[in-house]
Amino acid sequence: MRILDFVKPKDLSRVARLQILAREIVEGYCSGRHRSPHKGFSVEFKEHRQYVQGDELKNIDWKVFGKSDRLYIRQYEEETNLRCHLLVDQSGSMAYKGTRSVDGLTKHEYATRLAAAFAYFMLGQQDPVALVTFDNDLRQQVPLRSRPSHLQPILSALVADQSRRDTDLGGVFRKIVPKVGRRGLIVIISDSMGDAESISRSLAQFRANKHEIIFFQILDPDEVEFPFSGRIQFRDLESVLDEQTVDAASIRDAYQDRLTEHNEAMREASRRSRVDLIPITTDQPFVDVLHEYVAARRRVVR
Repeated sequence: MRILDFVKPKDLSRVARLQILAREIVEGYCSGRHRSPHKGFSVEFKEHRQYVQGDELKNIDWKVFGKSDRLYIRQYEEETNLRCHLLVDQSGSMAYKGTRSVDGLTKHEYATRLAAAFAYFMLGQQDPVALVTFDNDLRQQVPLRSRPSHLQPILSALVADQSRRDTDLGGVFRKIVPKVGRRGLIVIISDSMGDAESISRSLAQFRANKHEIIFFQILDPDEVEFPFSGRIQFRDLESVLDEQTVDAASIRDAYQDRLTEHNEAMREASRRSRVDLIPITTDQPFVDVLHEYVAARRRVVR
């Protein structure tokens, strides 16, 4: 599995030039470009404090000990890496493919390419990346690593299990919250097809743990515009037994009203929890989406 299986060479060079910076102070565990409020080993000295049992001996300032015969710890304000957790939806609804998606991709195929590109440029700036794929439960899980070779297990996991079950996004997110650990960046790639109130509660939990959240909401143009006419058969992609033949015109208004209501609820949930909600349709080149988002994000950071 290679990154070129996901991202075309002409797009790869564009992805490689991307940078993403934390809008808020985040915590990490090695030297990097994102400032942390926590003290650790770095080049910028902060202060001394008295040694207490259990402190790392390597942090003792032996020069001070030689002068005062007292043990003190040197503390620093560190620049840390941005810890990124990619959460990628592979439930049944993500299998939908209309006629206008980029390269004829399903929503899931589009999501895997977006996730691969995101992981590629995060690892390119030495930020650790983890991956969780999910449907009605957690499926593939790849731990945080920052070395370039870590891209390979991420790519393999993105295509490993595509069972297309149903999902409860809110419930799944609540399972993920305790696994994420220290605060960082949560990147959700999903169509958000689920109960908006349940999703809202889960987003609030992530934010309560000080995580920053980007939610790429992926829809097919058909789902947004409902271009169908005449009698048409619809099949529930999360239940093989559920099929209905209906007159498209008779349900168009009700469908679009429900979609508008759901999207408004998602926007409100995102606003309350300060989540960056990025609506995308699969006819948009995903590299363009990344460039536009990162450009807007950089303006906010600066």
